Amino acid sequence: MPVVPKLALRPEVEDYLRESFVNAEVVTASDKQEAERNFEALLTQLSRPPSFTTVRVNTHLASVQHVKDLLLNELEKQQPDGRRVPVLQHPVLQDVLLIPVLGPRKNIKKHPCEVIVGAQCGNAVFRGAHVYVPGIVSASKFMKAGDVVSVYSDIKGKCKKGAKEFDGTKVFLGNGISERSRKEIFGGLPELKGIGVRMTEPVYLSPSFDNVLPTYLFLQNLPSALVTHVLNPQPGEKILDMCAAPGGKTTHIAARMHDQGEVIALDKISNKVEKIKQNASLLGLRSIRAFCFDGTKALAPERTGVGGEPPFLPESFDRVLLDAPCSGMGQRPCLVCAWTLKEVTSYPPLQRKLLAVAAQLLKPGGVLVYSTCTVTLAENEAQVAWALATLPCLQLQPQEPRVGGAGLAGAGLSLEQRQQLQRFHPAAPFQDADPAAPSGAREEDPIQLANKDCIGFFIAKFVKCKST
Repeated sequence: MPVVPKLALRPEVEDYLRESFVNAEVVTASDKQEAERNFEALLTQLSRPPSFTTVRVNTHLASVQHVKDLLLNELEKQQPDGRRVPVLQHPVLQDVLLIPVLGPRKNIKKHPCEVIVGAQCGNAVFRGAHVYVPGIVSASKFMKAGDVVSVYSDIKGKCKKGAKEFDGTKVFLGNGISERSRKEIFGGLPELKGIGVRMTEPVYLSPSFDNVLPTYLFLQNLPSALVTHVLNPQPGEKILDMCAAPGGKTTHIAARMHDQGEVIALDKISNKVEKIKQNASLLGLRSIRAFCFDGTKALAPERTGVGGEPPFLPESFDRVLLDAPCSGMGQRPCLVCAWTLKEVTSYPPLQRKLLAVAAQLLKPGGVLVYSTCTVTLAENEAQVAWALATLPCLQLQPQEPRVGGAGLAGAGLSLEQRQQLQRFHPAAPFQDADPAAPSGAREEDPIQLANKDCIGFFIAKFVKCKST
């Protein structure tokens, strides 16, 4: 079995994605083979972690250089040999720090004592996490605390809870030291929490950010940090984050405004709203007000809005961020996606409802940024084409700063329009890396590698026409 397989999808979902991507890339018959190769490369890349772990500095409380120095010291403590882990500052997104991910490491010796974890836990381990007890599905019969164990991800969800062995499809994640015995984990006592296996030889070597400088750093993928720079919030403005949980972009907006103005954050799930409030408090930001509210219902009829709480009157906001609910098929690493085609295709109608509300809530001359963490054409370029055709008050705008690539063809947008979009499409056919080099690395500038080899993501920027 390969160290890292391609992303496993239901056949009908894979066919759906393949058709849209191949059709978008094929201009002549000779292009089809290349388009097919690019699609297979995309599935492989989505199963791997990005080449860099990215963290955003909370510039509201400290300078980037100060936090970088603190982080270097923290990461050095994680290295048993005292090795100094490099930390790079992104030259364009200057509040973003980059830490190389090393791997995949292919020559790790596997041990007979095995721990099987679920797919979501496996994704987290590939990004530097230890194995927490709730993520453990199975453990070898005689596993004791202190044993050296090999950890695998059950990517198809076939392993039975508490099984003593598992011979199904599994992906090797690396080795670690068990912090608990099998009896403690599956003994029928109230569910344990905390670390179950402390990873010592992961396939991908990435630093742990568990409780590392929590008031100064926010773990955030590079394109997600780019979104707020594109939105370009200004001190004193009133800004709406329509689908805000867990608050990474919300807190970034407030920090970029120097905590001066008003940032309204909405999410329709109450515990996620509490998470937004917790993150705002942790990062020392007071301009954020979070509400448990459905963004599709955020528009009040004329003269019936309730002051500063949702629903809001039309043209209430200087800027609106719609980081829309989506299929999430750009997240990395993702070893398996069990969603049905019906689930994958259920998001565009919701996204259009949110776009229509966002356009009405925006003041004339205001900025609307639409983003997703998925790679599907229907949720990205096709939504831009729909907005331009259906919401004539919106005009597509070029984006600054520019870090990603142009949008894909296939949705009816012109070349000029596609060049105004930013798409992060990790489909380059990278070769497996040397163990001492960043994940997927080639002879390339590390910043360019970080820009290309990140999660799948999409950004569109609109301006609302001023009244004549």
